[in-house]
Amino acid sequence: MIEESIAQRLGNWGEKLEPTSLSRSTLQKNGDILLDIVGLCIASRNKDYVRAVVDASEPGEHALIGHGLRASAASAAIVNGTAAHGEDFDDTFEGGPVHSGVVMVPAMLAAAERYHLNSAEIMLGLAAGNELLCRLALTLPKGIHKSGFHPTAVLGSFAAAFGIAVACKADSRIIANALGIAGSMASGIIEYLGDGSWTKRMHPGWAAQSGLRAFAMARAGFQGPKFVFEGEHGAFKVFASSVEPKLDCLFDKLGEEYVSDTISFKPYPCGTMIQPYIDCARQLREQGINVNDIESILCETAEGYVHRLWEPKTIKRAPPSSYAAKFSVPFGVALGLLRGHANLGDYSEASIVDPDLLNIAAKVNYEIDLDNPYPAAFTGHVRLLFKDGTYKEARQGFMRGGRDAPLSQDEITEKFYANCQYGEHSDPDKLLDVCKSIASMHSGYQLIRELGETA
Repeated sequence: MIEESIAQRLGNWGEKLEPTSLSRSTLQKNGDILLDIVGLCIASRNKDYVRAVVDASEPGEHALIGHGLRASAASAAIVNGTAAHGEDFDDTFEGGPVHSGVVMVPAMLAAAERYHLNSAEIMLGLAAGNELLCRLALTLPKGIHKSGFHPTAVLGSFAAAFGIAVACKADSRIIANALGIAGSMASGIIEYLGDGSWTKRMHPGWAAQSGLRAFAMARAGFQGPKFVFEGEHGAFKVFASSVEPKLDCLFDKLGEEYVSDTISFKPYPCGTMIQPYIDCARQLREQGINVNDIESILCETAEGYVHRLWEPKTIKRAPPSSYAAKFSVPFGVALGLLRGHANLGDYSEASIVDPDLLNIAAKVNYEIDLDNPYPAAFTGHVRLLFKDGTYKEARQGFMRGGRDAPLSQDEITEKFYANCQYGEHSDPDKLLDVCKSIASMHSGYQLIRELGETA
């Protein structure tokens, strides 16, 4: 009897999916993700890193959100994915951590124009891809990061290929081959942490365009390895050799429960695990502290992200670029204590040379809490030791915007409008209506072209 591979099992599930199988909560979550990602594309559309990817695009007829330009399907996917992830303000999944919407929305919008998908098919593919990406992240907890790779980049290629295949009503054989092909396109090293360079920004877009190519090749008859996940040289061993895959997290109640329904929306444009620390710092600021009286600052933290958000201390306390500042807990704590907010405008080249911010950041240190629940939950703690020997501290056992404290519908909409304002878009109401029309599953692919128009 021939052993059924993981890719084949996923193909069997994907082949049977229909738009009617999605619950109201799953549709609502994916509609919110669509809106959030479109707003983020607008927010960053005038940034230099977005202009660079646009200039490197290949010609075609697919929408670049907010640019009034067209490009090839693959180029649209990588431009929109890079723009949406560029400010690190996109959704995140507690338990991964991975960013799924920033891969899946660009992938599905490009696929919709290429394959003339209606909005019901778009939303089905979006939900399917988001679910697979989140479940794969749960299957390999912390392992991909330990190997020096970015989980969103690696797992996103599989998710994009899967979501597009499901939306296009591919059979299980084609889905399995698309997953197999995607394995050879998956990549994304985290060396950007060393100098704040731009490559992390492109990872979701790269995964999105890889999914497009993997599906197109599979549909044309190209074959991918059957055991792309669990094989001797498969993704599990190559990208996460330090952990034993938790296959129950991948398949338990698959199709019955959507773990992606708990996807979080960020309140701050910075690294996911920094968010609760900023909240703690803001809580302490609201108590009326005098920052000049602070002797030192200590934060309890999880070992799993020390190498990304705490070390090397010299760089984290004095980030070399505004982008590097987004991956610094000390800088985030300083923003919360001094300014009481951490908005898009706070992560600027002017901020990283602000002597007041740097003075506070230089006082921030950490100690590892061996009982920290990461990656199951993202927590924060800030303890202020004052020059007179007294101290104050704040703790937060959850990420605001996450499953334990989700943003309201009004807050998600307010974030969208704020992002459109930051990106200087003059007609956000039109974009909001387009997103709602797609999420309602009662429109055609032509509507997507309106997302590319600049008002």
